Amino acid sequence: MTVKMDDIARLANVSKSAVSLALNGKDGVSQETRDKIFDVVNKYGYKPLRKSKKNTDKIITSVNFLVVKASGLVSGNYRSLPFFDSLISSLSEEVSDTGGNLKIITTDSETLPQTLDDLRKDQTNGTIVLGTDLNATQAELINNKLNNVVFVDTYFDNITADFVTMDNYQGALLAGNYILEKGYTNIGYFASDKIISNFIERRRGLRDALKSANIKIDNNHFYSVSPTEVNPKGLDIDNITKQGLPDVIFCEDDYIAIRLIKAAQQKNIKIPKQLAIVGFDDIYESSLISPELTTVHVPVDQMAQQALFQLQKRLFTPNWLPQKTLVSTKLIKRNSI
Repeated sequence: MTVKMDDIARLANVSKSAVSLALNGKDGVSQETRDKIFDVVNKYGYKPLRKSKKNTDKIITSVNFLVVKASGLVSGNYRSLPFFDSLISSLSEEVSDTGGNLKIITTDSETLPQTLDDLRKDQTNGTIVLGTDLNATQAELINNKLNNVVFVDTYFDNITADFVTMDNYQGALLAGNYILEKGYTNIGYFASDKIISNFIERRRGLRDALKSANIKIDNNHFYSVSPTEVNPKGLDIDNITKQGLPDVIFCEDDYIAIRLIKAAQQKNIKIPKQLAIVGFDDIYESSLISPELTTVHVPVDQMAQQALFQLQKRLFTPNWLPQKTLVSTKLIKRNSI
């Protein structure tokens, strides 16, 4: 059995980023957690695969990872969410492979200006900014204050800066086309009650897919709920069924989809016979639930690698012009539809 970092995290009951920090000897995990991780490592004989270093004299020695907490997805417990955990883990691994260090800096909208002033004093390190909940004003402020910065998980058309994010529109378009291919016409949509650019693009992608078949989502089949809860409590499945279930529901993320599956099953609604469900993100739990969730896979490792590539270019390439990168997604077909 080949053991991967995901397996170590699951067996030790810790996050993937905690495993990465422990294996690379970084701060950020308690001694108790570190001991749990290495107990699993020793038991299963885990050996990390080290990438060969590139032949270059100019490498990034240290990277700041700037997180601006908000009332959206990036709240106090953001690292418990699979996407953010995987992103931090991937960045930490990539930077450690060249002997560098990933420094996580957390701030909020009120303290952001002072944090930027502190970072500006030493710009030998590049900065990757988690842009999930950023608005355009905050992104513009960061871009004006810091010379070497790359935004990840967002982009703004009107800001000239380096961005790396997944192609949310393309992923939802794939999901919508697959729903149509399966013959569904009575379609519902479960939206996040937190409005961020990623979800707006997913909404646009599904809408355009359905538009090609002259299908519109009925207002009674458009729902919203928290995007980060898994417990079905609070998702009003009774009200949804009273209005008449659609045949399939696209959910803006996997948390919503998993929550919907659990709530439906508690009411003896058979998935996918009575209600088909499609998610987005391909989090680890999407393959554990029954039936396994059809979803859209987001290549987090590739996003991390691309962000570091662009950051290195900003640091070491004269006349580098900012680049906006959309990393494609792919549809994962399982049994929920």
